[in-house]
Amino acid sequence: MKRLNGPLLELADATPVFDESSLPPVPLSMRVMSGECVVIETRDMSRATMFSDLCSGMVHLRNGSAHFMGMCWDDLDDRHRNALRGRIGRITRRPIWTDLFGTHVGIMFKELHHTTVSVPDLTSQTVRLCTRFGLPGIPVETPRRLSSADLVRVTCVRAFLGQPQLLLIEDPLEGSPVDISGAFFECLTEARDRGASVVWFVRDSSVWQPYRKAVSALWRLADDGLLTVRIR
Repeated sequence: MKRLNGPLLELADATPVFDESSLPPVPLSMRVMSGECVVIETRDMSRATMFSDLCSGMVHLRNGSAHFMGMCWDDLDDRHRNALRGRIGRITRRPIWTDLFGTHVGIMFKELHHTTVSVPDLTSQTVRLCTRFGLPGIPVETPRRLSSADLVRVTCVRAFLGQPQLLLIEDPLEGSPVDISGAFFECLTEARDRGASVVWFVRDSSVWQPYRKAVSALWRLADDGLLTVRIR
């Protein structure tokens, strides 16, 4: 993966429209370079979801700008926005699974839509990730038939599939019904080693402590905006 000279993700006084996002209408500024992992503490995971939407160009801004891979979301048409979002992996608390299809479709749909990777290659990648996160194979049942533990596993598989360049992660470890921390930390590190950036939202500071030495910066998202806690 080619590394950018500038930040992979940059918010410059990005002021969200409150009615659309419920985010505080204050300027938000943040720069994340290739290979960095930024932890953002917030007590409100719905706020984390909307912040991820903002980073993905899905929230209108009153002022300021949001750039990903050097491109301003507001300057792109819908086709290019969708293509760029194909480079983002997300773990979100927002319901994303539909019972209209088997879980395997939900896992691979983004890659099938945004890339030209062949189905056999994509299937092989998915099998490897499923095994890594403790699944016996790719689940084909509908998500409703999966256990809560397996839903956590497939959510991680979906996020890391396709070698995304940005990972927006609402913490899957806190209160998880299964211990996936080993596979999760390994996938984080491998993604960063190939130049991906990570924004990791947590409510409980103890969650990221095992990964503390590898964290690039710590921020806090609160009513008065995004506050710097620590930058290495």
